[in-house]
Amino acid sequence: MSYEIIIKPAVLRYLRKSDKDLQQLIVDSIDLLSHNPCPDGCKKLKGETDLYRIRIGGIYRAIYEIRDKQLVVTVIKVGHRKDICR
Repeated sequence: MSYEIIIKPAVLRYLRKSDKDLQQLIVDSIDLLSHNPCPDGCKKLKGETDLYRIRIGGIYRAIYEIRDKQLVVTVIKVGHRKDICR
């Protein structure tokens, strides 16, 4: 059972501005969400419904939404940890 990945335009813009190594790291992490949307280390965001975050490479984070009934993971925001949760 595989989830469909939807990436918001803001995430695509962030990827275009990033260097190639970081792009590959982020894309690989997002691809893994299609097989397991709640991997080890993912955390549910407090006060939010169905929003989760994962670490990417130690200093980057991805915030995403899981819709289990439709088998969809929507990546909402990706960025440096100091900027992502503000």
